[in-house]
Amino acid sequence: MSEDFNMSMRKFLKQVGVISQQAIEEAMRNAGDTSGKTYEAKVVLTIDGLDMEHVVTGQISGGQG
Repeated sequence: MSEDFNMSMRKFLKQVGVISQQAIEEAMRNAGDTSGKTYEAKVVLTIDGLDMEHVVTGQISGGQG
């Protein structure tokens, strides 16, 4: 793959990571006391024109209060 491709992909993934983390943190704050709770999380990535769907699942812990 080309250097331009690698750079654009890294830029996109960095943006996804930062924006997603901010959205999760806001949702956790808005939920109030989430200590001890674990949430099932799922991210679905699609790319128009490539007929691609990639699903990532995991857990996010509310941590200690």
